[in-house]
Amino acid sequence: MSLKARRFSRARMAAAGLAAVALLATACGGSSAGGDANKDTLIVYTGQSGDWQLNFNPFSPTTLEGPGTIFEPLFFFNNIRDVEPRPRLGKSFEWNADGTQLDVELRDDAKWTDGQKFTAKDVVFTLDLITKNAAMNGTGYKGVATAVDDTHVSIKFAEPSYLEGPQVLGRIWMVPEHKWKDIATPATDVVKEPVGTGPFMLEEFKNQAFTLKANADYYAGAPALKKVRYLALSGNQSGEAALKQGQIDWQTGPVPDIANVEKNYPGYKAITIPMNQTALFTCSNAALGCQGPQTDVAVRKAIYYAINRTQINALAFENTSSDISPGSALVDRDKDQVSGKLKEKTAPMQPDEAKATQLLEAAGYTKGGDGVYAKDGKPLAMTLKVVAGWTDYITAVDTMAQQLQKVGIKVTAQQVSWNEWSDARGRGNFELLIDSTYQGPAPDPFYNASYFYSTATTAKVGEAANPNFSRFSNPEVDAALNALKGIDPEDDAARQPYFDTIQTRIEESIPYIPVLTGGTTSEYNAKKFTGWPTKEDLYAFPAVWSRPDHSEIFLKLKPAGQ
Repeated sequence: MSLKARRFSRARMAAAGLAAVALLATACGGSSAGGDANKDTLIVYTGQSGDWQLNFNPFSPTTLEGPGTIFEPLFFFNNIRDVEPRPRLGKSFEWNADGTQLDVELRDDAKWTDGQKFTAKDVVFTLDLITKNAAMNGTGYKGVATAVDDTHVSIKFAEPSYLEGPQVLGRIWMVPEHKWKDIATPATDVVKEPVGTGPFMLEEFKNQAFTLKANADYYAGAPALKKVRYLALSGNQSGEAALKQGQIDWQTGPVPDIANVEKNYPGYKAITIPMNQTALFTCSNAALGCQGPQTDVAVRKAIYYAINRTQINALAFENTSSDISPGSALVDRDKDQVSGKLKEKTAPMQPDEAKATQLLEAAGYTKGGDGVYAKDGKPLAMTLKVVAGWTDYITAVDTMAQQLQKVGIKVTAQQVSWNEWSDARGRGNFELLIDSTYQGPAPDPFYNASYFYSTATTAKVGEAANPNFSRFSNPEVDAALNALKGIDPEDDAARQPYFDTIQTRIEESIPYIPVLTGGTTSEYNAKKFTGWPTKEDLYAFPAVWSRPDHSEIFLKLKPAGQ
């Protein structure tokens, strides 16, 4: 697997939406409407539907913003390209010979935005904080950190832990001890006045928009991009309308006729990267409190075989999506790690209604006179939550509901606000919802599996899971994930049996029913700003909601002409 070991061991509404856009343009000063006043302000839309709810806690599932922009990791790892990590708060790092100790040198010129100096004690405090609060520990970190002096931290692990490197160094956001030591419940408390070390700081918050401004005292110098304004819109159609009127500079989401963005939106360009895996998230684990027919693996598999992915791709995603593996690894990027022991290398693009029916009837379901299967007197009916305004996902779930109806599974789409959807996802208060699983800090399938399929990152229904929302738990997968942490990432032969175990167990259970590998599409204002990532120079994953990648892009952007 090429250079990974060395990297680790060294250093988404119609008429109403249009009206909302017009009001926001007046209230906030749109990109084009503001003229020179906004020439160095990047105006973005993340796809969130509805007003913003104040919360800049970087560890909260409902955080608005902060990781990478306000709160920094020690290093930035590129999870698309196998390249050297870029220093942020760290300067260098090194593993000992057996992978049980990670020594990190920190920069000595970083300050918190309240003026206090950033030191190794803040790093130790942050790492200790997440070990004491499971809901904050999205990476499953189990190390013990010690401050050697103000600029050196030593992290010890009970067993070889090479793969912890990119997680600890690249996906844990450093917070100031002097501000966070008195927070009673740091996993969930709302942070209204964030203090970080990052290149941006909060300037203004309103429910309709909030603005980050450049940190004039940033250790690397103030960014050329002076402000980033986040608009709250009502969904994909209002985002597209704002783009058409030049009122936003960057959005990650679909627009009609995606192949002709440069023609339809003069001055703008588009980029599509297959990265995240669109799936039907199921609350799958009855032992942890999940309720509903989807807790039956036979139902999940029947859905898997009944959906017509080719039709969904055409109707919902303008054919920007692609094949998906039932074992969770990315088909293209992770092709060398996709298990040969999977029953199917990729999920079927065409439905197999006979197989879906067979699975249900073998599990004791019988079809009623209304054409819907039932078992123990209960109809095979579920609700599927989707964020209002996410038109591509809404089209996808409406299409799926029609497809599933053909085999006797009743699915009712339920459009809810992003806040309601996010809360339900975190606490397990759902039967089905549509979302995407994401990748880790480095280009390795281990991370996606460790995030979404580890017992360590889930919780009982009612408690916040982060981010194993399906509540999947399998001791063989846990053991394989743990074993992988201690194997030299360059030793492909030693690693593959564990990937085989993980992927085949996931395929057997499919707690996240794979739909398609999403072609993440962004449209950006190339006339107003330079420095955007391209397919030839993917220095970061180009999605405005991808943290901390977006902060790397913010740091590269310059107003045109500078």
